[in-house]
Amino acid sequence: NTIEFTGALHATVVKQVRLKNPSRKTLMYNAILVGRDADDFSLPKGNTVTIAPKRQTTINVEFTSRFLRPAEAVLLLVSKNVGGIDGATLTFSLKSEVNHIEPADILKCKSPCYEL
Repeated sequence: NTIEFTGALHATVVKQVRLKNPSRKTLMYNAILVGRDADDFSLPKGNTVTIAPKRQTTINVEFTSRFLRPAEAVLLLVSKNVGGIDGATLTFSLKSEVNHIEPADILKCKSPCYEL
């Protein structure tokens, strides 16, 4: 699964990942961001995810663009053993695209175009 983050340069884009637990036991995951641009992505609610039995939860993934080039990382959810139950390891590809650039400031300058 690929999660796409599209926005302006230096803007923060937030996406939600919905996780469902169909079992009758609580599932716990450690969320890890890995890859070339993993530092540009973050998990604001921390990297431990708990899903109650027969419930679902969402985790927020934030991305702040620093460069014009596309950023890539992987969100890895590794199950913790709780009461003898292990969930499947989940992976999500994270990709970004800068589609707009807002100027940080506008400067007006006057100077002669040509002097002898």
